Amino acid sequence: MGALEFNGQSVALNEEGFLEDPSLWNEGLALALAQAEEGLEALSEEHWAVIRFIRATYEEKGAAPMVRAICKTTGLRLQHIYDLFPSGPAKGACKLAGLPKPDGCV
Repeated sequence: MGALEFNGQSVALNEEGFLEDPSLWNEGLALALAQAEEGLEALSEEHWAVIRFIRATYEEKGAAPMVRAICKTTGLRLQHIYDLFPSGPAKGACKLAGLPKPDGCV
């Protein structure tokens, strides 16, 4: 287990960089995770569209959305989502949205 220093606090991460406590998530923390865990310097509006959709679905249904739903809702092609999140929509995008690691994510 690791930690990320954010706003003067130590935020607990699991061994793969997912938040131990998803309730701590906010957009500032998402950007810090993007930089520290995914190697992304900034998040574009396309990143945020994906992250916000994933987060909203998780809050409403208690689970991450299917990749197909992400594509349909954001209007982004699957390959573009992989370009935005090099570790993938399940691992990278869910991590930045503050979700626990999705089931079936390798």
